[in-house]
Amino acid sequence: MASLRLSAVLAMLLSLQVAAQSIRTVTPSEEKVGLYGKVEVTVTLEGGNWNNPFLQEEAAMDLEILCPSGRRILLPCFFSWGQSAKGSIWKARLTPQEVGEYSFRAIYSERGKAVTTSRERSLECIPSDNKGILHPNDNWTLRFDDGTLFRGIGENICWESRQSDDSKFFSDLHEQHERFSYDRMIPYFAANGGNFVRMWMCPWNFPIDRGEGFNNTRYVPTDFFINESAAHRLDYTLDLAQNNGVYVMLCLGSGNQRTNEAFFRDDTPKTLYRNYLRYIVARWGYSPAVGMWEFFNEIDNIQFRNRPDPIAASLITGWHAEMSHYLKGLDPFGHIVTTSISHRDVDGLNSVPDIDINQKHIYRATSSIPENLQRYTREFSKPYIIGEFGFEWDWNRNFNDFAPDMDADFKRGLWYGIFNPTPVTPMSWWWEFFDERGLVPYFKCVRMVSDMMLEVGKGSFQPLKVEVKDADAYAVKCGDTVFLYVFNTGKETLTSVKVESTLSSGKLTTQQYDFHNLSFGKECKLSSKTGIAEVPLSLASGQEKLLIIRKRHEK
Repeated sequence: MASLRLSAVLAMLLSLQVAAQSIRTVTPSEEKVGLYGKVEVTVTLEGGNWNNPFLQEEAAMDLEILCPSGRRILLPCFFSWGQSAKGSIWKARLTPQEVGEYSFRAIYSERGKAVTTSRERSLECIPSDNKGILHPNDNWTLRFDDGTLFRGIGENICWESRQSDDSKFFSDLHEQHERFSYDRMIPYFAANGGNFVRMWMCPWNFPIDRGEGFNNTRYVPTDFFINESAAHRLDYTLDLAQNNGVYVMLCLGSGNQRTNEAFFRDDTPKTLYRNYLRYIVARWGYSPAVGMWEFFNEIDNIQFRNRPDPIAASLITGWHAEMSHYLKGLDPFGHIVTTSISHRDVDGLNSVPDIDINQKHIYRATSSIPENLQRYTREFSKPYIIGEFGFEWDWNRNFNDFAPDMDADFKRGLWYGIFNPTPVTPMSWWWEFFDERGLVPYFKCVRMVSDMMLEVGKGSFQPLKVEVKDADAYAVKCGDTVFLYVFNTGKETLTSVKVESTLSSGKLTTQQYDFHNLSFGKECKLSSKTGIAEVPLSLASGQEKLLIIRKRHEK
C-alpha cells in the first residue's frame, strides 16, 4: 500500500513538472506567404528551468516542420526574452522553399530531452517572384532556389566606421561615420552594379556576444549574454542588403573566444561555438541575403600566430570538418559554407566535404589570380574565390604615393575574375580608399559584362586560347559570343592579339567595350582562318581593353 502511495505521489510531481513547462502559443506572422518569403513564428513558453537559455544544453526550442513534399526539417529557435520558471518568448524565422501546405509544431527541451510540445499549426506557401537562397552550381556560377544563375560582383565592406581608427594615414577618412555606414555603402554599391559583399562579425562589427569594448558608437554595452544592439544591427543590415539585391559572405569568426590550440581541440570551446552557430542560424539563417557562411578570416594566420609553435593543421582541418558538418545539419535552408586562408594552405582543408567553396587572399600578386583560380578548381573539384586582393596590404604605407597603381590593380582583379572560373569576382580590400578615389562606379562596367555573359551563354563558360606577347589576355565563349580581355603589361603598344575561334571559320565581327559609357562601339569586320581570329588592337602600355566577337550575319 505504501509503495502505491509513493508511486501516486511521484506521478503527481511528474505531472506538475510537465504542467509547469508548457508551450502556450505558437503564432506565425503570416498564415499565407509567398515562396521564399519570410515568416517569423513567436512561441510563448510558460515555466522553464535554466540558468542560460542561450545554451542548448540547458534549454532549447525547435520548430519541427513538415514540408509539402513530406520532408521534415528541424529549425532552431532563438531566445527573445523572459525568465526561468516564469515565462519566456522564443522566435523562429522560416523561409518556405516549397509551394503548398506546411504544418509545424514547437518542441521545448531541457538538458537534451523534450519536455513539452505544442499543438500543430499550419501555413500556406503560394507562388511568388522571389528567387530564394543561393547554392553552389559550378565553378563559374551560383544558383538560387528557383534555378536562376548568379555571379557575384564583389567587394569587401567588412565593417562600418570605427570610433577610433588605427590607420596611420587614413584615420580621418575611415572615421567618417555617416559616409562609411552600411546605410550609405550598401545602396551606393548596389546602385553601381555591386551585388556581393563580405562582412565580418568581430569586436567592432556585429559583436553579438560581446558586452563592451566595441570601438564603435553603434553598439550599446550590456550584461546580457547576447548583445541585442549588435543583433538588431545585423537584422537591419541583412534586410538592407536584401532590399538592394546584395548578398553577403558573413564571416563568423570565433565568437567571444580565444583562438588558441584549445579552441580547436577541447570540448568546452567547441560546445560554446555550437551554441554560437545555433543562435546565428536561428536568427539569420532564413535570410536570402546571407550568401555564404564563412568560418574564419585567414585561418592560416591564426595557425601561425605563435610562429615557434603553430597549431597543428590536423586540429584546424578536423575542427572545420566537424563544425561544417554541424552547420550543414543545423541550417535547413542549405546556405553555402566556406572559410579562408591568407596565403598558406592548411593541409587537408581544401578537401573538407562540407566546405562548399574554398578561398584565399592575394596581395602584391594580383597577376597570379587567374592561375590560382584555375589550379585550385582543377585540383580540388570545388569552386574557388579570392576573398581579398590588393596592390598593397601594409596599412602603414601611404597609398596616395602610388594611387594609380592601386587603381589599376583594383580594375585588373575584377576582370581576372570575370574571365576565370570563380562564382564571385575577386573582392578588393580598402573600400574607404577606393570610395574616396571614385572607383565604386567602375563596378557598373564589370556587372554589365557579367550579366551579358550569363544572358547569352545561359551559364555556359568556355575558356579559349589567346596568343599575345607581353600582355595578360583571356577569352571566354558564352553561347555564340566570345568575350576578350587584354591588359598590356609590356612597354610597347599592342597592335593585335590572336584568339582561338570556335564560332566557325569565316566572317566575324568585333566590338570594343567603352568603360566610361558602358556600351559597345561600332562593329568591325573580322576574319578567321584555321580556327584562329586575329583581332587588331591599339593598346598602350598599362592599358586594358575588352572586346566581343560574334559571327557576322550577312544581309
